Amino acid sequence: MRAEDVPAVRQIHLRAFPRFFLSFLGPKFLSQLYAGIVEDESGIAIVAADGDAILGFVAGTTHTSGFYKRLISRRVVRFALASVGSVIRRPSILPRLFRALLLPSSKDATGSALLMSLAVDPGQQGRGVGRLLNDAFLAEALRRGSKSVILTTDRLHNDSVNAFYERAGYRIARTFVTPEGRHMNEYEIALH
Repeated sequence: MRAEDVPAVRQIHLRAFPRFFLSFLGPKFLSQLYAGIVEDESGIAIVAADGDAILGFVAGTTHTSGFYKRLISRRVVRFALASVGSVIRRPSILPRLFRALLLPSSKDATGSALLMSLAVDPGQQGRGVGRLLNDAFLAEALRRGSKSVILTTDRLHNDSVNAFYERAGYRIARTFVTPEGRHMNEYEIALH
């Protein structure tokens, strides 16, 4: 993924995850997030393209805790400006926003990379693009020295996504409920 791909990536994110928290924060917030991943030395950001058309993307980091700290320190004003409208519309999201951006990870010490987002344009699904993106992310994480990859996704009403990751070889490391009441699966896959 390059900086000039971020607008297309943002649009795919919004189409693929229309009711998710990051989508609620809006296109400006998403642009800052994906640009931050592209710029960060620990960021892994890959697009699948057909000519000039981006079909999907995968993004994450090899150092979760350090990534969020760097992201905030480099883009604090831009993130604040990008999220102010969402906070005004729904002030109750502020604690969740802080938790999302200040997410610590105990997995960093064990050498785990974090797959933050994998999305395929809804019109391109079913063509194997997601599998290719996942495989590319795993290969890049391994190349950079990660021992495993973790990700979280909704446990309920998300059967196709959970099945996708299980078919790809991920195993449930734990289940948990967020403070907002979302039931989540944390998946992990060992790299070799």
